Amino acid sequence: MKIGVIGAGAVGSACLLSLVNGQVARDIVLVNRTHKRAAGIVADLQYGATLTDAVELSAGDYADLQGAGVVIITAGVNEKAGGATDRSDTEGRLRLLEDNAKVYRDIIPKIAAAAPDAVLLVVTDPPDPLAELALTLAGHDRVISSGTFLDTQRLRFHVGRRLGVHASAVQGFVLGEHGMSQVFVWSGVRVGGIPLADVLGCNQAQCEALQKEIEEEVRHANITIIEGTGASQLGIGMVAARLARAILHDERLVLPVGSHVPEYGTTLSVPSIIGRQGVVRRLASYLSESEAYLLTQSARKITEAVRGVG
Repeated sequence: MKIGVIGAGAVGSACLLSLVNGQVARDIVLVNRTHKRAAGIVADLQYGATLTDAVELSAGDYADLQGAGVVIITAGVNEKAGGATDRSDTEGRLRLLEDNAKVYRDIIPKIAAAAPDAVLLVVTDPPDPLAELALTLAGHDRVISSGTFLDTQRLRFHVGRRLGVHASAVQGFVLGEHGMSQVFVWSGVRVGGIPLADVLGCNQAQCEALQKEIEEEVRHANITIIEGTGASQLGIGMVAARLARAILHDERLVLPVGSHVPEYGTTLSVPSIIGRQGVVRRLASYLSESEAYLLTQSARKITEAVRGVG
């Protein structure tokens, strides 16, 4: 099984490391606009890769993507360089769209030509409008964004930490945009199958205060990380590798990833069955009236952003 990774920056490098450690594929090609950087990263990682199952790492060009089942795309301007680190900015990652749309217009046709059967996994920020743009550029519908998968993991972590339980005991989703308009589906959060409010034993005001606190931590987690390290990379690298495994092995996991949802007319995250063709099927979410409204607003924000770059 073969995977391509486009972009050898912080996120691309983290994806590559997670793919190797997770033993996701036997053949991984790293493509970067500066070949020397890709070659250096591969040279560094290949020695540690001797501790895992056999894997062939190479720094290549777009033509070397031939036969890839998944291509992970991380190329573009990151949040720090693009000025998307202001907690009060309602645009958030969308500020990177214009610059990164230019990058995608250049690279997506090259990827599609070299690996016409691959699922394209968009990780570059902002992933949802870029995945919507990539649909047109690629000429097929096997395009998904990493969407709110990482946001959902952050939600599960913070709820679990408050309760003193492992994150795996927390069920729930963040949907919509991977960005400021993301929707926390609190009505569906369960801990071991029990509604969160029942586990917490809190009244409405107390529960709402806790929810707001967790939302702030999740929504701005990337900025907190960037303030400490300069780049949010390791978590998204692990998420991208997990998605790649689910696709290559046709695992049929239900995950909140971005794909074009006809009902909303754009790419946004909803619970989706992930398999060999990317999104096999999207599942309808049971939302409260306010959550349904917020999801519609999130879709509208993504649609307007896509329209703005043509």
